[in-house]
Amino acid sequence: QVQLVESGGGLVQAGDSLRLSCAASGRTLRTSTMGWFRQATGNEREFVARLSWRSGITYYADYADSVNGRFTISRGSAKTTLYLQMSSLKPEDTAVYYCAADCADRRTCVYWGQGTQVTVSS
Repeated sequence: QVQLVESGGGLVQAGDSLRLSCAASGRTLRTSTMGWFRQATGNEREFVARLSWRSGITYYADYADSVNGRFTISRGSAKTTLYLQMSSLKPEDTAVYYCAADCADRRTCVYWGQGTQVTVSS
């Protein structure tokens, strides 16, 4: 089992930056792909970004077109924390953001966090 806890959400203005964190615990040594997803009210959950690694080295980062160039996904030095640095935020980025682990593709992950709310005002 892998436990995921997100933090860092909040209310910001358009154009601001925000960094989300995801603390992973449990069977994390066997996790090699983690990602961020989001769900706006009334919408389906959508892919945001995904990070894959082997032997502790990042070899693949994948972003949704809507956030590419504005968001950056990364891992902490302790390898148990996943980050999402969000810049140039837009009102349409408003959503609950979820951290996920063991992600086979842009839709399928085994483990999910509870989510953190990000609200971007215009």
